[in-house]
Order: sequence, then structure tokens, then C-alpha cells
Amino acid sequence: MIKAGIVGGTGYTGAELLRLLVRHPQVELTAITSRGKSGKAVADLFPGLRGHCDLAFGEPDADTLAACDVVFFATPNGTAMTLVPALLDAGVKVIDLAADFRLRDVDQWQQWYGMPHACPQLLDEAVYGLPEINRETIRNARLVANPGCYPTAVILGFLPLVEKGLVDSTRLIADVKSGASGAGRKAAVGLLLAEAGENFKAYAAPGHRHLPEIRQTLQAVVGMPVGLTFVPHLLPTIRGIHATLYAVLDDADGDVQSLYEDRYVDEAYVDVLPPGSHPDTRSVRGTNLCRIALHRPQGRDTIVVLSVIDNLVKGAAGQAVQNMNLMFGVEEAAGLDAIALFP
Repeated sequence: MIKAGIVGGTGYTGAELLRLLVRHPQVELTAITSRGKSGKAVADLFPGLRGHCDLAFGEPDADTLAACDVVFFATPNGTAMTLVPALLDAGVKVIDLAADFRLRDVDQWQQWYGMPHACPQLLDEAVYGLPEINRETIRNARLVANPGCYPTAVILGFLPLVEKGLVDSTRLIADVKSGASGAGRKAAVGLLLAEAGENFKAYAAPGHRHLPEIRQTLQAVVGMPVGLTFVPHLLPTIRGIHATLYAVLDDADGDVQSLYEDRYVDEAYVDVLPPGSHPDTRSVRGTNLCRIALHRPQGRDTIVVLSVIDNLVKGAAGQAVQNMNLMFGVEEAAGLDAIALFP
């Protein structure tokens, strides 16, 4: 059994990790930490786990975490980097669901996250945890940077096009919408029901923290600078991300549908829908799936890619479990067999 610990188990991604790990056939959950809830039973905070988890929250004790085989960080940006070096020295594998190890350029990281990096020496070692690109590298990793939710939907949507060099990669557009849980479990006026309900708005249009992460990943694929306009929006829903992606095809006569079907034919968690489809966020709610559909409006040279995920699963905890499975050589799908909730 894989002994797993979670640092920061009271937020939405921490709760989703709990939901997935307590059902995982190869995992024994041995530690879950929260300074604010230390001593409180997990099932008291999350009644849905009653009968499935008998742990209590504890302090992030170094010795307790060092006894784990893998530790997940479901913490705010800037937390994992202060604890990860000691865990790696103790032989523990780490999966960070925040952004501490996603960017390789330390100056760029400090620019976007507004703090000095505590262990820049680990940025080159950290493996970006998108299995559809880095599966084999993830298998041998001891430190995985779990991708952000927006980047997962956007990168998977653009990936086949940029891999084959079929579009102008200097003029990509990502118009992406997320449910309120993407902002985390925190008290914020803009996330109140009376503020977010029956409302819809863009934010961070001049630049969002996930922009350099998306560009870095696509640039590594295409081998040249990528020009991306990325605008996120807040939906009046709890879960789900819908990415509408635009690119200009170099060859308007190419068979893009077959390209996507061939690229993802062996990917269990990317579902390319039939021509003419319009995926909705409800179709992936609670699952580790990314569903993709393609359109060529009026048959012109603009390709429109529709990409949907559950931001808390394929966009966070589910992808983290998928990475753990790869790192420990267990079946990649273990613990991730949920069917989408309806309604």
C-alpha cells in the first residue's frame, strides 16, 4: 500500500483528494494536516466522509510526513516550497497542487507570485504533471508540479495543433470560464452567492498567473515562442471549466478531427467527441475527464476547440492521483473510475 499524506486538507482540492484517496485500492491515507483544524475529526468537517475516513487533522509535523511514501500539498502558493526539500531528503515523493514548482524561470515565478522562491534549485528537477505530455518522465519523478486547472483545459485543447505545427502559434486565443470553486475555499466578497449568482464577468484580462504556465508548456512542445491571449471568466456555478480556444490553421483543408482522435486515442482521460458536438461542464462533473470538440465556423481557416474539465478533478485532485499512480507504478486509472454526476 502507498502511504499518503495531505498537507492542507480543508480546502476544496484537499477535500477532493480525500474523496479520491479513501476509495483508492492501493492507498493508505496516514496523515492530513491543517493548522486551523488540528485535532478535529475529518468526518466532522466533511460529513460525506463519515465511515470512510477516521483520521483527525493534525499539525504539519515533519516526522509524520517523512513517514509517508507520498505527500500532496493542497496549500496556498508559497507553502510547499518551504517544506519540500526536507521531504525529498527523507525519500518522500511530493505532488504539489499549487504553483510553487510549475515555472522553471525563478525570476518569472517571483514576478507573477510576488514572493521570493525558497528553493529555486528544485525548479529544474520538478516535472510538470500533465500525463498526456510527460507520462514517462512522471514515472521517474520524485517531485511533480500538478498543473493548474485553466492550463489543463487550454493545453489539452491546443496540444495536437501545436505539436504538428498546423496553426499560427503566435496568435492563439483562450477564452476560458470557471466555476467559483476555482478561486479556492475562502471568504471573498466576489464569491458570495449574492455577488456571483446570476452574474458573469471576466477578470485578470491584462494578465493571469496561469498565462506563463500555459505559454511555457506550449513553447516546450512547439520549440518556439508562443503568443497567447488568455482571458479567464467567473461562472455562477460551483464546478467546471469551459475553454473556447481559437487558432488560425495554416492548411484549411486538413482533417483536424482525425488529428485529435489519433493524438488522444490511447488517453483514458481525454475524450474527443464526434463532429458537431458541444461538450458541457456537467458531462465531466466529478470525473477526471477532459472532453474536447472541434468546429470550423463557415468552413474557414479558424479552428475553434471546445475543452471542458472539472476544475477540482482533472484540473486538480484527480490529475494529482493520476500522477501518483504513474510515480508508483500502479494502474494509471486506479481510484479514478467515477462517472459524471447527473443532474
